[in-house]
Amino acid sequence: MKKLLSVAIPLLFFVSLLSCTEKQSPDNQDYYSAPEWSKGIVWYQIFPERFRDGDPTNQPDRERARGPEGWHPTEWTQDWYKRDQWEINHTDDFYAIVRERRYGGDLQGVIDKLDYLKELGTGGIYFNPVFDAQSMHKYDASYYHHIDRNFGPDPVGDVAMFKAEDPGNPSTWQWTSADSLFLNLIQEAHKRDIKVVIDGVWNHTGTEFWAFQDLVKNQEDSPYKDWYNVLSYDDPATPDTNEFDYEGWWGFKGLPVLKEEDGTLIKPIREHIFAVTKRWMDPNGDGDPSDGVDGWRLDVAEEVGKEFWKEWHTLVRDINPEAITVAEIWTEKAKEFINAEMFTSVMNYRFAYAAKDFLIDDKIDTEEFVRRLEQVQEDYPNEAGHVLQNLMDSHDTARLASFTVNQGIEYEGESHPRDGFKVRKPNEDERQIQRLVVAFQFTWQGAPMMYYGTESGMWGADDPDDRKPMVWEDMEYEPETHHPFWEERSADDNNFDKELFDYYQSLTELRNSEPALALGSATILDHNTVEKWVIFERVHENEKVLVVLNRSDEEQNFDLTSWIEKETLLNLMINEEVAANNVNVGSVSALILK
Repeated sequence: MKKLLSVAIPLLFFVSLLSCTEKQSPDNQDYYSAPEWSKGIVWYQIFPERFRDGDPTNQPDRERARGPEGWHPTEWTQDWYKRDQWEINHTDDFYAIVRERRYGGDLQGVIDKLDYLKELGTGGIYFNPVFDAQSMHKYDASYYHHIDRNFGPDPVGDVAMFKAEDPGNPSTWQWTSADSLFLNLIQEAHKRDIKVVIDGVWNHTGTEFWAFQDLVKNQEDSPYKDWYNVLSYDDPATPDTNEFDYEGWWGFKGLPVLKEEDGTLIKPIREHIFAVTKRWMDPNGDGDPSDGVDGWRLDVAEEVGKEFWKEWHTLVRDINPEAITVAEIWTEKAKEFINAEMFTSVMNYRFAYAAKDFLIDDKIDTEEFVRRLEQVQEDYPNEAGHVLQNLMDSHDTARLASFTVNQGIEYEGESHPRDGFKVRKPNEDERQIQRLVVAFQFTWQGAPMMYYGTESGMWGADDPDDRKPMVWEDMEYEPETHHPFWEERSADDNNFDKELFDYYQSLTELRNSEPALALGSATILDHNTVEKWVIFERVHENEKVLVVLNRSDEEQNFDLTSWIEKETLLNLMINEEVAANNVNVGSVSALILK
């Protein structure tokens, strides 16, 4: 274990061994259970195209990227808002062309950095989609049963294998070079005791999806015409007009919606998805799932029928009873999906909303903050509290660091430079807020999840600015001096933030070594709406951890003997004793007691 480092913000950790039992809230879902490995685990989210380029020979080409004349891959270390000549020639609008950029992130890059993730304290990786797709985000699948051609070592050879298959017949499926490299990635991750979860998108496909392409070509004669919600077919009698129309996801025609009937996807689609599920969970089909993925994150889960999810989860748990499934549902509606028949967990955006509104924006008082936290606890099965993915940012939001710069802005809907969102780097006061938020994230009940690069200092507005290339310590980056709307800005250093990384690492080490933080119950003990502080405890077996959050701009002094029957407490970060009746917590800082 690495030595725990002291940091600039006075975050204090204390431990006191007590004889106590965990508080158990009523379990609102009988028979629910979560895999033991998933309880309290530290997650790390990877957006593959932007994480690491480990193989310079597999870059996407202009045709695959659908780039304009002169297109070429973008330099990894380039100022994000600086535009290449091919972008300038195409349009004056930065956001009209930026999604055609490709930086070359791939699976080899992830494999090369597994030791980095292990050193950081990562217990599980959540991958944004890795399946073959045209876009940089991969939510527009061409195939579910193949890894993206440009994530592996032989894109041309992989495409040739695609063409040799009947994608509707699983018995013809082959293992491409990218598929095989992904299986190797799983193996290497498992060697390091890191779990792997991948994104499943069962609500829609891309327009290049093999079944949709057959439908486009053959129209009413396609064997896959029932897979989509076709509104009208092309009329051969009008060669100058294409009347073909279909339902797109939220009206977007680039993502055709898969057809449902009676609360579930139609049978042929289900059978295909079930075959895909088996392929990635037990690749060699020997009944031992240890060579497959450890679970799934399911995109727009509430937009797929519950009957499908019940049948699919039966299959998942039959293949691997220790697999986890995580629903992407942003609201309290998630409580309808977390139960024994369906999902294990949810991306806990409700946690992010509460933490942002209190700890970043200071726009709700402690009473409302506590109410929201306790409501989440009440809404889910008791055991689920340990596996909720407690995130602060993701590929669908602005980055945590930029929320501290743009305090008071809505979590979603206003986080774009066109709305006045500031694109600069956080200053030290704003980084202090980030540290406070992270202290809470890593000490509250659940499974904290870092979005790639948050730990290395990355900042950015909402999509696509939250998807910059990862900042690495072994690279030298251009300073950010440009603005998407040509506004004046100071130059911001954009290199790896070692101090911030050490801070995150110290928290992951503490969480991974202290059972009360990973597995303990969570109970609010006291709070003060005027002085803006909250005290909660984490309890597991004979250990108790107290946490004090101070959101005020003033240092606070606490007598903690009401909750700790000890005269002195140990600061685990610096290994020093502190009097329990005279504990100081700096402004916008946190204190944690074991």
